[in-house]
Amino acid sequence: MLQTSPVSSSPVPQMATAPILAVEDLHAAYGQSEVLHGLDFSVAPGEIVAVMGRNGMGKTTLMKTLMGIVPVKSGAIRVAGENIAGLKSHQRVAKGLAYVPQGRMIFSTMTVQENIETGLTVTGERKVPQDLYTMFPVLLEMKGRRGGNLSGGQQQQLAIARALASRPKVLLLDEPTEGIQPSIIREMGRTLRKIRDERGLSIVVSEQVLSFALDVADRVLVVENGSIVHEVLREDVDEAQVARFLSV
Repeated sequence: MLQTSPVSSSPVPQMATAPILAVEDLHAAYGQSEVLHGLDFSVAPGEIVAVMGRNGMGKTTLMKTLMGIVPVKSGAIRVAGENIAGLKSHQRVAKGLAYVPQGRMIFSTMTVQENIETGLTVTGERKVPQDLYTMFPVLLEMKGRRGGNLSGGQQQQLAIARALASRPKVLLLDEPTEGIQPSIIREMGRTLRKIRDERGLSIVVSEQVLSFALDVADRVLVVENGSIVHEVLREDVDEAQVARFLSV
């Protein structure tokens, strides 16, 4: 059995600025079975936080709870100070959350352009902003192609572009490297940092690939059995220690 360590082996300083996302004593359950047990963490403006853990430890449930797909049992989810825990998913998007689910979930029979346009509904815009095509030039080349005909890496870019079309404050990415070849994973890391730098966006990414998490994140959280068991700044990460949490 894996031994759990106390939360935070090295102190994580308090943020100087108000967090853009604050999760406070968050509990969530599937029916009577509680799966998130009082999670507390926050994300600063422009920060990238990696949520790590083995399969079944609560990463995807956390993402779905933040988006309103899994109901909040108790606790608060604050975006720019406003508690959105009681809102429906589309209302949370309007408040500034965007979500790229595990497996991407693009519309395979719709064109690239039509897929991105589905993300515009909360903005009132009708045309895909040019800056999205500038950020993902392959999507401009393929904007008339059906989403199902794209490679896995291209579909991931499409899913991120669709999420960005809603002009979010916080981007949630669930296992973005799943099924993606290593060279594309490295490119995705560069893309996420570019999105953060150019848009001032905060990003929460759930991940099992340690190298990718360390490549993109400013801070790493480890979730085990629905609780945060480790939290550390990127520059203070002990890779061997985090790897032990991820090993079966």
